[in-house]
Amino acid sequence: MSSQYVSRYEARVELVRATVREMSDLDDKAAFAVAVRVVHELDHSPESVR
Repeated sequence: MSSQYVSRYEARVELVRATVREMSDLDDKAAFAVAVRVVHELDHSPESVR
């Protein structure tokens, strides 16, 4: 049995993508684009803002 490595970044993007898909009518491609943008913004926001 082989397991595939998933980075923490990829796991976070997938979590946001799944949430966006669940809460909107966006298709998978659009939800992924939103998820990448959200995770990027969270990663680059100052700690005091988060």
